[in-house]
Amino acid sequence: MSLLRIRKRTNKLMAVMILILALPGCRDVPVPRPRGYFRIDFPPKEYISSESNPLSHKIPFLTEYPLYGNLTSGEGSNGEQGWFNIEFPAFKAKIYLTYKEIKNDLPSLIEQTYTMNVKNHISKADAINEEIISNGSSNVFGILYDLKGNTASAVQFYVTDSTKHYLRGSLYFNAEPNADSLATVVEFLRKDIVHMIETLQWKAD
Repeated sequence: MSLLRIRKRTNKLMAVMILILALPGCRDVPVPRPRGYFRIDFPPKEYISSESNPLSHKIPFLTEYPLYGNLTSGEGSNGEQGWFNIEFPAFKAKIYLTYKEIKNDLPSLIEQTYTMNVKNHISKADAINEEIISNGSSNVFGILYDLKGNTASAVQFYVTDSTKHYLRGSLYFNAEPNADSLATVVEFLRKDIVHMIETLQWKAD
């Protein structure tokens, strides 16, 4: 047998051996795991009337807000009254509430709300869903907006009696927007916003 043939057989044998040794390793190739997030323990759903809050005399409406939230007052950039917050320190979240008395300017207020709270987030939103609010017994009408994607605010709303009272609200987090990591918290607090709207009553003069 020639030296050339021996070398060819040796090369083939080496190639087969390398392939056999490599096969078991292929089965153990590490696969990246999906990104995980810390588990959040939510408190039980409990609510308290805004009437029991020391700020009640400043608030022209009644509603039930979460017991694990803090109702505080605020003011607009020009010192305007009618600004309130519900803070959730455990979730680094806050619901901003702004009350306006309608003075023949309802269309303008609705357009302002849409521009400030929805239109400014359109570029970041994957989708925007609208839910009509209509409660004839309490004279509360409006729209609840769900903004999907990495938006600064995931839930927005406005409600009105169409003649005198107008209230808008928005949920914000003191964290970098991340729809995946905040999804469960958004859903949890969204239910609280819906409860607030369902229990809202305008104060009589």
